[in-house]
Order: sequence, then structure tokens, then C-alpha cells
Amino acid sequence: MVYEGLLLFGPVFGAGWLFSVLTQQRHALFHREGMQAWIFFVIGLYFVWFWSRGRQTLPMKTWRIRLVDRAGKPLSYNRALLRYLLSWLWFLPGLVLAAALGIHTGPLLLWIPAANVVLWALAVYLDPQRQFLHDRLAGTRLLREPAPSTD
Repeated sequence: MVYEGLLLFGPVFGAGWLFSVLTQQRHALFHREGMQAWIFFVIGLYFVWFWSRGRQTLPMKTWRIRLVDRAGKPLSYNRALLRYLLSWLWFLPGLVLAAALGIHTGPLLLWIPAANVVLWALAVYLDPQRQFLHDRLAGTRLLREPAPSTD
């Protein structure tokens, strides 16, 4: 996730700049919800494009990870989109809980979503095939590619 985040900096920065220029945004809070929706769309486009048709993001290539459907075939655009939306379950429940508790600043705004991420990651041990819940729900799975031969 950290590696993906580093690589997403460029597209997110470019998309943010484009949004700011096109909407003539002069303050960070001006059109904030629109900016958030736009960035959500851009990140989704990044992942759906790479995941569909057997493509991999650069970190997936580096770690030799391939994403396939249950039958072992490349993902369709719809399945990749479903996986992207479900992957937000890593963060969204913790953010919703923090908002429901009225927490808008302070360390709890960090700790509650962080606890959500840890619990989501630990849930992999509840699955007999060690799949994340969003992969199980989306009908996808991660495969480890063999190391390239040195012959």
C-alpha cells in the first residue's frame, strides 16, 4: 500500500492541479467535496485500468503479484471496478465511525481508521484461503507469480 501510495502521488497531484485550474480554486476548502470526488474517480481509473485485462500496477509487478478472477482469468472492467469500490472498506468504516462519534480532529481521527485497517488485515486469517474480504466479495484473488529463472 505504501508503494502504491508513492506512485499515486503523481497522478493525484496532476488531477488536483487540473481540478484547481479548471474550477479556479483559490482556497483548499473551496469545492472540497468536488475535489474529493474527482480524486476518488482518478484513483479508481488508475486501479481499474491496471487491474483489468491482466495488467498490473508497478508495485504488483515488483512484488510479482497478479490479480485474477475466481477462474484465474484477467479481470473485466466491471469486476475491477467492484474490487476498487470494495477495497475502500479498508478505510471507510473507521472514517464513518469517527464521524458518527463526532471526531473531526485529534489523534482519534487517526487511530479509529488505523484500527479499522488492522482489523481488516487480520480478517484474512478468518478465511480458509487467506483472502481479504474485498477479494472474496469481488470474486477476485491475488496470485504470486514465480520468480524469473536465472538460467
